[in-house]
Amino acid sequence: MHQRFPTPDDIFGELFVDVQLTRIFKDSKTFADCLPRKRAEEILRAYSIAKSKPTFSLFEFVMKYFTVPGERESDFTTEQNIDIKDHIARLWPVLSRSGSEISDERKSSLIPLPFPYIVPGGRFREIYYWDSYFTQLGLAADGQWAMIESMVKNFAYLIDMIGHVPNGNRTYFVSRSQPPFFAAMVELLASHFGDEVYQEFLGALEKEYAFWMDGQQLTELKQPDYRRLVRLASGKFLNRYYDDHPKPRQESFTEDVHLAGQSSRNAEDIYLNLRAACESGWDFSSRWCDIAGDLTTIRTTHFIPVDLNCCLLKLEAVLRRVYELSGRTNEATRMKAAYSTRIGLLTAYCWDAEQGYFFDYDFVKGKRSESIHAAGLFPLFLQIVTHQVADKVVNFVKKHLWAPGGIATTSVRTGQQWDAPNGWAPLQWIAYRALTNYGFNNDADSLANRWMDLNNRVFLETGRLMEKYNVLDVNVLAGGGEYPVQDGFGWTNGVYLAMLKDQDEPER
Repeated sequence: MHQRFPTPDDIFGELFVDVQLTRIFKDSKTFADCLPRKRAEEILRAYSIAKSKPTFSLFEFVMKYFTVPGERESDFTTEQNIDIKDHIARLWPVLSRSGSEISDERKSSLIPLPFPYIVPGGRFREIYYWDSYFTQLGLAADGQWAMIESMVKNFAYLIDMIGHVPNGNRTYFVSRSQPPFFAAMVELLASHFGDEVYQEFLGALEKEYAFWMDGQQLTELKQPDYRRLVRLASGKFLNRYYDDHPKPRQESFTEDVHLAGQSSRNAEDIYLNLRAACESGWDFSSRWCDIAGDLTTIRTTHFIPVDLNCCLLKLEAVLRRVYELSGRTNEATRMKAAYSTRIGLLTAYCWDAEQGYFFDYDFVKGKRSESIHAAGLFPLFLQIVTHQVADKVVNFVKKHLWAPGGIATTSVRTGQQWDAPNGWAPLQWIAYRALTNYGFNNDADSLANRWMDLNNRVFLETGRLMEKYNVLDVNVLAGGGEYPVQDGFGWTNGVYLAMLKDQDEPER
């Protein structure tokens, strides 16, 4: 039986809603992360008495009964004339958190982890799932394998306790995951410590796979979707992003309530699809919307995404390898068949031979999405296509997403942060590896140099590495989304160092 976690809105009820809707904090995440100074029962009793008084101040009440979180790295001062690589080396300790940060009976939303880990930075004061893989690439380039091992152990701990890796180690993230990069993390760790690593984490790998594949027996052609599974006409399955709690996100409560109020759709449907987009990591993007600039038309759960199914291909491939190492031939054969089936389905539903690119598949409308985005490079990142297909994909990307500062996230501008003109470190790495995997080394070098030059230019101007960058106009900072651009920044640091090391290697 997996452990259950009450969320801040569960615990504080009316007080939580009042704080969020009156916007006493600009960022809804602030109160969700506050640490109560007393037990919830005492705080709620005090609130019921105090709120009716004519001199009552909600802000003063919150400041009395809660500790507001700070941002440690915001106090970090960059040394003048320091190299960006040295800056990152000095920043790792600032972004590090020790293990066993106990969330006591006062019910902080933070889920304690047994081992040290790296946070992204800024408002992101906890570990994040897919961020961590790209952060680990930089830690590997720096030779910090002990930290990578600690982080992988933390994810295995979360899988064992919860049944999956949550979006982050907060109680309000437990209802969803993120792109499943755990298998890639285990593979990275095994590249340094050897094949015994696979055996150590086999149980966690199996549990994560069970989470994503849950409910096959509960689907039928009349109702083909259940949680993260979609039954196709053949009776086979592909996966989608989802969330198990269709209510306003605690960390973006006000924004979600207001958005639902602007729509004639059922509010729970809006909340579900917003949360599912958060599970995708692409929060938010025209990729998930019927109308590119209109979040009220978000339909994340209707799509079979290219990137998610590629991540699950990696999980199936790693599981097969562990079974083969263990001599478990039946399980290895079963996973080989699952891998082969998924490749066939991904090609059948997501590959557009005429355009030469991979698109998400809208299983509700029964057609491929028209959204052009960088996740279409994931099949090349996984090396599951022929060189002929790779040629077409690269040509398509160079026509639609190639930019002065790297790879654009999508081909359209909407004001959402996972659209043009923004570029994100993980997608640069996916594109870079996609190119090198198929011998497009000149293009790969060009991409890496353009991205790293952009990182360097902004660093020289601001003394910081950012969460995202404007890759179309390299003289303008990135923007869009629900919160200001964050600095720190875990995956940007990681991808920069990984690219730098790769560029320094005499041969790839």
